[in-house]
Amino acid sequence: MTTSVRPRVTALLVGIVALACAMPLANQETSQEPQAGPRPLRAMTYNIHHGTGNDDCTPPPVTLPRSTECAFDIDRIAQVIREQAPDVVALQEVDRFWGRSGTTDQPALLAEALGMYPCYGANLNHNPDVHASVPHQYGTLILSKFDILECRNTFLPSTRPATDTTPAVNREQRGLLEALVNVRGVPLRFYNTHYEHTSQYTDVRTAQINATIELIGAFEEDTILAGDLNAPPTAPEMQPLFAVFRDTWVIANPGAPGYTISASPTAEPTRRIDYLLLSPLVSVAAAAVPISPLTRFASDHYPVVADLSLPGGHVGIGRKR
Repeated sequence: MTTSVRPRVTALLVGIVALACAMPLANQETSQEPQAGPRPLRAMTYNIHHGTGNDDCTPPPVTLPRSTECAFDIDRIAQVIREQAPDVVALQEVDRFWGRSGTTDQPALLAEALGMYPCYGANLNHNPDVHASVPHQYGTLILSKFDILECRNTFLPSTRPATDTTPAVNREQRGLLEALVNVRGVPLRFYNTHYEHTSQYTDVRTAQINATIELIGAFEEDTILAGDLNAPPTAPEMQPLFAVFRDTWVIANPGAPGYTISASPTAEPTRRIDYLLLSPLVSVAAAAVPISPLTRFASDHYPVVADLSLPGGHVGIGRKR
């Protein structure tokens, strides 16, 4: 007795045809997922010295609360930023309502003048005192031409631990400011910080660096860490950062000093303490420290500006933390 195989063959052929028809549809659906190609980005970091520059001027009489400093010019800071045309910028030493800076709201003023979105982190919050007759703040600021989806500031360790011979020492509060920026549909984590400035307190700066690395954690998005780190690249406490991040300046200008301080109308800078540090997949096209008649006067630091490229990826706003 012979058994017919036609029904089984027919069923198999139908299955193959159905699979073949489904595969183009699946590929079509995959190709239609939102994608972004490589994205150019100009980034900048700048310690603005609360808008007070290097003008040779006569200080006003001392008053309490303090009056506006004679070399204060926040419009000049805006002009420095405008000339460099960054997509995202990290600013340090930013005042809100201090007497020394004319009781201006610098985050709001700069955001409006430059047409950028602000993310401000106050590391000092003062009630009315000798510095101003109203509540006032001091901290760091991120400005972005792209939408800022999240903004948070986290305090960093700012106390020198006690030892057998010295008591604990409280230093100026520092923070790590974080913005999630929507760069053409794909998220960028942009951080801004300003570490302990006194050279003898390297242990405080070390604690701040270690806390920064822990807070940032794994690079789940492309990441930039910007700021005034108050240490040269050869400092021992800086090495853990370089083990995690890539130094924009070294990539773009190997062997060049890239000094950023002190800005002066008459002398050249002698130290590099301002940085743009990158996660592994961010590439570098160029980096510069703009030294000009304008930047020589605007602040005691020079800015650092870099042309970068963020890799392409799936469009999405990234994780919430």
